[in-house]
This record gives sequence, structure tokens and C-alpha cells, in this order.
Amino acid sequence: MTADELPEADRVDEATDALEDLDLLWDALAAEEPIGAALQRLVDAALKVVGGADAVSITVHSGLKPETAAASHEWAITVDSNQYAAGDGPCLESARTREPVLVSGEEAFSRWPKFAVDATRFGVRAYLSTPLALAGPDSALIGALNVYSFEVDAFDRLDEALLKLLTTTAAATISNAGRYVKMRDVAENLRTAMASRAEIEQAKGVLMAVHGITAEEAFGRLVDQSQHTNTKLVVVARELLASLRR
Repeated sequence: MTADELPEADRVDEATDALEDLDLLWDALAAEEPIGAALQRLVDAALKVVGGADAVSITVHSGLKPETAAASHEWAITVDSNQYAAGDGPCLESARTREPVLVSGEEAFSRWPKFAVDATRFGVRAYLSTPLALAGPDSALIGALNVYSFEVDAFDRLDEALLKLLTTTAAATISNAGRYVKMRDVAENLRTAMASRAEIEQAKGVLMAVHGITAEEAFGRLVDQSQHTNTKLVVVARELLASLRR
């Protein structure tokens, strides 16, 4: 049964149930996990939310060429790769225009002839792609979330709306998680820098007391030792302090 054949009330109930399940996804995306793992969770959620989906993938534009960062099936990766080779298709168009793309059947052949022929070899007859961009002032583009189906009438505007809601909320959650991780890393780096400075200051004090020199001269000796031994300054200071405790 295709999406259009389901009674409207059933479609709404189906969508409501799927969206309720997404609470688990937001919790996972907000956790401290790599972006790759978060994108794979997003793929799994989309496969569940869009009832007519047979495969889901995510195209990212992290470098000069697009690539598939996560997918529900191996054949979806091949379909994506054929699209990248052809230079056009639903996910590339969606990422380029930052608008959803919903195409099926003969329209795909007239719109992307080479790619549509390649996709048909895998039985794909309907395409739904939505842009995926991180929330924030610069709205940095990740790429697109792509849904494939073997049924020509698998997707409708409700599926498009659900996918857009999914990507919008997921992008905001990933952005917030990313900002949290960055802030945590900055704080950790700051703590490390402060600890390093404390050790350097202690080492300077030792040299000043032992050799009767100024703070600037003591620091100069530490720097010289660091350069001559190709050792970080904090390591030189740490070794000096450790030698006093032996």
C-alpha cells in the first residue's frame, strides 16, 4: 500500500507515533558522540519516520567532492556515488538549492537522465531529499538527507514535511551538542594551560632562588633548554621540579 492509499487519519496517527519516537534521537544527538554516529542515528530515524522509505542516506559536502557519511543500506551508497559521478540528482539539487526535492517516475528521467537510469538498476523509482544545515548565525550546510523508495508513489507532501521537521530539529540538536563539545574542549585546554603555567612559574622560582637571577633570566634558561632538547617548555619545567624531589 502506498502513502496515498492510506486513510488520512491513519497517516496522521502514523506520523504522530513516529515523531514521539524521535525523543530518543534528540537525547542521543545531544550526548557527547562523534558527528558520524549522530548522522547514522538520523538516518535510522528517517527510515522509521518516512513510511515509504526503502533506504536513507546522508550526503555531506565537507571537502571538494560530496560523499555519503551515513546510510541504511550499502546499495544506497552506490546510488549516491552514481549521482556524484553524474554531477546531478535529488540530493545534490537539494543541497545546492537548500530546498526539499520530491521527484518520482518519469520526472526523474527528464530531470536527471543519467542518474535516474543508474538508480533504476537498483529498483529506485522515487526520491525525497531535504537539505541538512547546522543551525546558527552562519547556517553551515552539511549536505542533504536522502530517502529512496522502490514504489513510484511512495512519498507525498506529508513525508516531505516530516523529513523537513526531522532535519531541522536534528540540525539544531547537533549544533547545540557541537557547541557544548567545543566549549568543553576550550575549558579543558584552558585548565591545561593554567596548570602548565603554574609549573613553569615554579621552575622559574627554583632557578631564581638557586642561581640568584631575575625572573626574565630564569625564563630564558628554561626556553634555551627547551630549544636545545627540542622539548616542550612545560616538560622542561616539569622535569626540573621532579629532579628536586628525587
